[in-house]
Amino acid sequence: MAAHIPLPEMDSLDPEIRRLVESFPMNVTRMMANAPASVKGFIELAHSVLFKSAFDPRKREIAVLRVAHLTRARYEWTHHVKVAKHCKVTEEEIRIISTEDPVTSLDDEGNLLCRAADEISREVRLSDEALSRILDAYGARQATELILCVSYFNFLSRFLESTRVELEDWHRA
Repeated sequence: MAAHIPLPEMDSLDPEIRRLVESFPMNVTRMMANAPASVKGFIELAHSVLFKSAFDPRKREIAVLRVAHLTRARYEWTHHVKVAKHCKVTEEEIRIISTEDPVTSLDDEGNLLCRAADEISREVRLSDEALSRILDAYGARQATELILCVSYFNFLSRFLESTRVELEDWHRA
C-alpha cells in the first residue's frame, strides 16, 4: 500500500473540531482535522475565497481549474470541474484549460486568468506586466482576491497531494 496520512475517525475528534468538520463534510476538511489548531482558520479562509469574494465565480473557477491542472491535483480538479460547470464554464473551456500550455484559445480574459494561475503556480510571483493587466481589468480589490484565490488553491493542491486525500465515496459514484 502506498504511503498516505489516514483520515481521522470522526468519533476520535474533539467535539468542536468534529462540529467544524461536519459543517464542511469533505475529506479535505477531515484531513485538516489531523492538524486541529488549523481547522477553523482553514474553513474560514476557504469560505472567504469561495463565498465572500467580490470576484466573479465563473472567472474564479477558470483560475482554480488551471491551478488544479498545473499542480496535478486530482481531488481539486474533480471537485472544481463540477463547480465550474455550475458557474457556466463550458466543456470546451475546461478542455482548453487542461491541454494548452500556455492557454491562448480562451477569450482575452480567460487567457489572462490562466496566465495569472500559471505565473503564480510556477514562478511564485506575477510578472509586472501580468499584474498591471490584472489591476487594469479588476482594480485593487478584485486583483487581490484573484491572487489570493490562486495562492489558496496552490496551497490546497499541495496539501491534498502530499497527504494523499482521496475523493469521497459519494463523489466516485
